[in-house]
Amino acid sequence: MIKKFLIVITLVFSSLSYAQQGSSSPYSFYGIGSLKFKGTVENQSMGGLSVYSDSIHINLRNPASFAGKNLKSFSNEARPIKYTIGGSHSDVKLSSNSQTAKSSTTTVDYLAIAIPLGKFGAGFGILPYSSVGYKLQSTDADGVLQYKYRGEGGLNKVFLGVGYQLTNNLKLGVDASYNFGNIKNTNIAYGYNTEGDLLQYQSRESNRSDLGGLTYNFGLIFSKLINPNFEVTASATYTPSSEITSANSRAYSTIVIDPTTQQEFTINISEVDLSVFNLETTKLTLPSKTSFGVGVGSPRKWFAGVEYTYLKASQFKNRLLTIDNASYEDASTISVGGFYIPKYDSFNRYWERIVYRTGIRFEDTGLRINNQDIKEFGISFGVGLPVGRIFSNANVGFEIGTRGVDTADLVKENFVKFQISLSLNDRWFEKRKFN
Repeated sequence: MIKKFLIVITLVFSSLSYAQQGSSSPYSFYGIGSLKFKGTVENQSMGGLSVYSDSIHINLRNPASFAGKNLKSFSNEARPIKYTIGGSHSDVKLSSNSQTAKSSTTTVDYLAIAIPLGKFGAGFGILPYSSVGYKLQSTDADGVLQYKYRGEGGLNKVFLGVGYQLTNNLKLGVDASYNFGNIKNTNIAYGYNTEGDLLQYQSRESNRSDLGGLTYNFGLIFSKLINPNFEVTASATYTPSSEITSANSRAYSTIVIDPTTQQEFTINISEVDLSVFNLETTKLTLPSKTSFGVGVGSPRKWFAGVEYTYLKASQFKNRLLTIDNASYEDASTISVGGFYIPKYDSFNRYWERIVYRTGIRFEDTGLRINNQDIKEFGISFGVGLPVGRIFSNANVGFEIGTRGVDTADLVKENFVKFQISLSLNDRWFEKRKFN
């Protein structure tokens, strides 16, 4: 099991290091791209709800979840080692007031492991933070092509977290993340002669930013068993604002574009000395984030909760790239969701052990373009299918939603997202019960 998991870690780390394109949204043009991570498949299948925490699933949004008590129902044995890996596929329909288009992306979304250490617990893993992937063009009033824009890349993070069971009802935790990645932006300006014919040579501007820096996340989870069949849970997380370093480069090129294949051939290139403008190395501010959630349920039977997340996106700054018609305001998300298990210990009836999840989320992204707030809405469904031993499971989820508007020269996205993950549990050291 360990050797196989290490192989998976290597493959996933390699794919993330090569900046898989996890977005096809035109809104990833802005800032550091579309924020990618909204939790595990289990979280996302409940509308992004991350209040709930148990001993067999990893909760990557709250480091307090790494801690926990021994399992009373299993002779006070220690919690199992937890592994998880998840991926997704999205189909998006893009529509403006005059055109429509379709796109799709498939990505690995996260990989993590959590290890119990008595009252402590540790977790580490890798996942994407943001993603850039767009191809845009602009025309004049007569429909003549003026500019083409494209971008790719994003920001990933590796994290290490520790949780501690402070009391029977309260867990605390903290994790540190190193954020890394690069973002490439290119725009081509098209020139025409006095007769309106396209010139042989065009101009291209290319920008690249290589990013790196630390962020921290603090969390707590409080749970209280009111009676054997009713439990109350509350959680909170706080991520302070932080600065990451951006090493920037810019170049201008004269190019020829093949009219059939649209392939670009570089004639000459001129590197820009950004140190003259004090832009060779800049600092990007990642905004602070706060979340609060509360839920009620019956242990191993059902759970329902609500969570509010506040992202101070107005803190975001990028000196290298400024856009006149776009700005960031503070963002927020409301998630409502839960799950139901018919009978978790029905070992002779497989379908009664399946976890059924659903949820809904309302998100204000904080991005404002052409005086329009860019918002998201999603409805999600999912199931957890028991596999293997020690309550391991495969999780499948779907989300249907929208982003943006098709007015004010903007684009509306209608998306369907399919998600799948493995949540595996194992014991590295087991006590013999019989000699």
